[in-house]
Amino acid sequence: MSTAYLKPASLEDAYTARAEHPDYVLLAGGTDYMVGILHRPAPVGVIDLFGLSALTGIEAGEGVLRIGAAATYAVVLTDATVSESFPSLRTCVSEIGATQIQARGTLGGNIGTSSPVGDTLPVLLALDAILELGSSRGTRKVAYAEFCTGYRQTLLKEDEVIVAIELPLPSPGVQFWRKVGTRKAQAISKVMVAASARGSGETLTDVRLAMGAVADRPIRLGAVEALLEGQVPSLELAEQVRAAVADAITPISDLRSTAPYRLRSAQNLAARFVLQRVEAQA
Repeated sequence: MSTAYLKPASLEDAYTARAEHPDYVLLAGGTDYMVGILHRPAPVGVIDLFGLSALTGIEAGEGVLRIGAAATYAVVLTDATVSESFPSLRTCVSEIGATQIQARGTLGGNIGTSSPVGDTLPVLLALDAILELGSSRGTRKVAYAEFCTGYRQTLLKEDEVIVAIELPLPSPGVQFWRKVGTRKAQAISKVMVAASARGSGETLTDVRLAMGAVADRPIRLGAVEALLEGQVPSLELAEQVRAAVADAITPISDLRSTAPYRLRSAQNLAARFVLQRVEAQA
């Protein structure tokens, strides 16, 4: 049996296709899906959203930066507002794959796939991203922090598509992104840490600290955030963060890394967020 292929010409067409064919695969850039295509049964059908103009723009509005779900990483990299206001996102995206992957991969695809090792996902958590989800019934907004419900499980309903990602403005003044992988790019990450904060003098406020590849979904570390809130970065605080991370996560061992290595890396990266602020204030 051959796979049916639909290429909607408009967002309304995409909604209709999704409602009529909830069992079809939603295809954004295809960079994740195509990797395993020979190792899974062929889908009944595909709804190809790549390049759909209603989903590809990036626009700064009142209080938010709105990024279309089908905006490619290459487009994100060239956007001035992303570079100026969300350097952690830009740095993260610059380290995803090579030029070919960046030309096809999309932010919405990374979100929809919802892999625990999706590079952009901890960044979206740290930046308090909001997702716009749409269907023929209308649109709704969901905090990204609530969107992932388990391993590759999300709140997306069977007739919905991801329309856009909204990042609140003004952006946090302090942003951080680091990943550990076999290589800087073109490798699946072993551990990722993203963080953000606002500064009141030397004090950290509104702290957000998120990690990927340490649980069944990207997570925020609430206990570590509470430890950092209202504190002045110091060497002592960095050591406290290391200990708090050890209490907050329980990584697994798999074919890419071991649990002890992931834990130590996560501790070091979270501590590095604090140490970077110590160096900035020196």
